[in-house]
Amino acid sequence: MSNTPPPDFPPQADSCGGSVSDSSPQEEVCETESRQATLPDVVPEGTLSGDVPSSEIPRLSLVIEAILFASQKAVTPRELLAHLKAAATAEPNSVASAYARIKEADIREALDELQAEVSATGRAYQVRETATGWLLSSAAGFAPWLRALYPEAKPTRLSAPALETLAIIAYRQPIARADMEAVRGVAVDGVMQTLLDRGLVKIAGRAEVPGRPLLYATTQYFLDHFGLRHLDELPNAAELRHLPLPKGLPEPSSEAAADEGTPELPGVSESPMESNQDGVHNEGGAEIPDGEAAASET
Repeated sequence: MSNTPPPDFPPQADSCGGSVSDSSPQEEVCETESRQATLPDVVPEGTLSGDVPSSEIPRLSLVIEAILFASQKAVTPRELLAHLKAAATAEPNSVASAYARIKEADIREALDELQAEVSATGRAYQVRETATGWLLSSAAGFAPWLRALYPEAKPTRLSAPALETLAIIAYRQPIARADMEAVRGVAVDGVMQTLLDRGLVKIAGRAEVPGRPLLYATTQYFLDHFGLRHLDELPNAAELRHLPLPKGLPEPSSEAAADEGTPELPGVSESPMESNQDGVHNEGGAEIPDGEAAASET
C-alpha cells in the first residue's frame, strides 16, 4: 500500500517557502515579508510588485510637492522622510514602496530641484525654506488679489519706534532694556510690551551684571514672520553685530538700593554713648564739657 497522499490533496507546507492548498492569510503575510525583504533601493526596469509599472512612479520632487501642498504647516526634510517611509509601510505593494529606502540627502536634493523648477516656470507660488521647514507660499506679486480675497484679515503694522527697537534686539540679542534705551535715547517700555504681545521677542534670561536685568531676544515666530531661516540672513548682519553701540547704566541691585535709602548722617558715630578723655558724648553726639557733665551727674 502506497504511503503517498492522494492527488487531490497536495502536501501542506509548514513555512512560507512551501506550497499551500488554498489562499490563506498566512500566505499573504509570507508574500508581504518576502516582498519587503527583497525591496530594491531604486525601482528597476519592469514593474513594481507586478501591478504598477515603474514608468508610472512619480518623481520624488513631485511627491514632495504634493506633501507640501497638502500640509498645513512647514515640513522639515526629516518629517518628509518619515512620511515616505510611513506610506511605504502602509501600502507595501503599491507605488509608495518605491521610496521605502530613501535617504534624507535624496530628499534635500529633490527639494532643491523642486525649488529651481517652480522658480524657472514662473508659477504663482514658490517653494520656500523657513526656520521651521519647507512650505509652498504664494508669490509676492499676487498680494493685491489675495488681500481682496480676505478683506477682513488686515495685518496690523508695527510703529516706527517698535521696528527700531525690534531691529536693535535682532542684531544685538540678547540685550538688556537699558542698552536699548541708550541706543534710542528714549524709554522703550511701551514698545517692548507690544513686541512681547505680538510674540516677536521673548525674555532670554538675566545679565550677569549688578542688578541682573532681563535680557531679550527674538523668537521663532520672528524668523517665520520675516521669512528668515536664521539670523545670519539679516541684512548686513556681520557688520551691524559688531558695530560699537552706547551702553546703558547697570540697574542697581536691591541691596544697593536699600543701602542708598538710609544714608549715614555726618557727625554721628557708630556708638552714640561712646566716651573719650576730653568729655562725655550725649545721645545726639554733641560733646558735653567736664563741668556740665559733673553737674548733670548730681
